[in-house]
Amino acid sequence: RCGWVVGYADEVWWSRVAQPKMHSWSEAGEPLRLQELSVSKEDPDPKALSCYGLLEPDSKTMRLRFVDGRPVSHVTTAFLEWLCQQVQSQGQRVLVLIWDNASWHVSKEVRSWLQQHNRSVLAAQREGKQGVRIIPCWLPTKSPWLNRIEPHWVHGKRAIVEPARLLTAQEVETRVCDYFGCPLVDHLAQKVS
Repeated sequence: RCGWVVGYADEVWWSRVAQPKMHSWSEAGEPLRLQELSVSKEDPDPKALSCYGLLEPDSKTMRLRFVDGRPVSHVTTAFLEWLCQQVQSQGQRVLVLIWDNASWHVSKEVRSWLQQHNRSVLAAQREGKQGVRIIPCWLPTKSPWLNRIEPHWVHGKRAIVEPARLLTAQEVETRVCDYFGCPLVDHLAQKVS
């Protein structure tokens, strides 16, 4: 439909230490050498970086936001708000959001935010103003293979890996964004109470 975007959303952890399952890292004819990586106590960067993502399969677009901390409800609503701005900049009016039943997706806070957001967008649209409604579609529990973003995470992890040395957090972020062809934008931050 014109004015509608379908997107598959999820979060992922990009580890600086864990190596993804791969068939081989060695040159042809050379023995396979894997280096076990570790983070020193002096290293200020986290061992893993959390990232929200939205895959728009029709346009083959990936939208990413890294998180300072971990995915929680108020960070999820900040991500959704940012997505609405991105979708609106494309001239679209509705985001069909397909995602799993993670606790921070189905929480009371997120559901309330979605209801309030959609009400305010409908009211604004009646007055001729712009806005993006979100139609959430939750996938069945324990069915990650139904989310089309999942294989992209697997391939991305394999593409950015560095077998010989530990990447900095900034290098991980840059490689991830380069791989997916999206800009590196400010992190989403957790509220401190």
